[in-house]
Amino acid sequence: MKTDDLISMLASGVAPVDRRVPVKRFSTALVLGGVGALLLMEVLFGVRPDIGQVIYVPLFWAKLALPFALGAAALWMTTRVSRPGVAAGKAWLAIALPLAVVWVAAIVVLLSAAPADRVGLLLGSTWRVCPLNIAMLSVPTLIAILIAMRGLAPTQLRLAGAAGGLLAGATATIAYSLHCPEMAVSFWAIWYVLGMLIPAVAGALLGPRVLRW
Repeated sequence: MKTDDLISMLASGVAPVDRRVPVKRFSTALVLGGVGALLLMEVLFGVRPDIGQVIYVPLFWAKLALPFALGAAALWMTTRVSRPGVAAGKAWLAIALPLAVVWVAAIVVLLSAAPADRVGLLLGSTWRVCPLNIAMLSVPTLIAILIAMRGLAPTQLRLAGAAGGLLAGATATIAYSLHCPEMAVSFWAIWYVLGMLIPAVAGALLGPRVLRW
């Protein structure tokens, strides 16, 4: 058999690759995980009673902007590193930028506040439970994201797991923001970020185990 004939035989009947598969998988994972996080938040904590008033406060939307921005950046990184041999690229910068903005804002707020008020701005009233609550709410999304990633054959397993974990943490933080009464930028800069880092670390640890193919 000639080489050209062999190539033609091997290529015949091969279905075209659906380039929308990653979008479909992650869309489904985010919908399922997001709904799961919202349901858990409602059952375990409940929506804050003044939500009808606070949605008109710009600072509330600034609070939501942090996990939304980090979630978008984490989704970008996740979709990249879920494919074999694809580097994270500029997704690192997209993650670093909202972190830098919120930390600079937190420093400005703390320096502008009276010294006696700074501890309260840093700790709020829920610092002991906030990161753990976010981590708890991230579980449904983390499971859904890892399942979606496993079907895309990632090769950077630890990085892929960490990116998926950060995406899960950001999704959980959005849900938790509907309950959390804290409105200080300095609080979010520490405790929200720590809450998102917990599932990111969990994802990095689980990646080599559950994403192997």
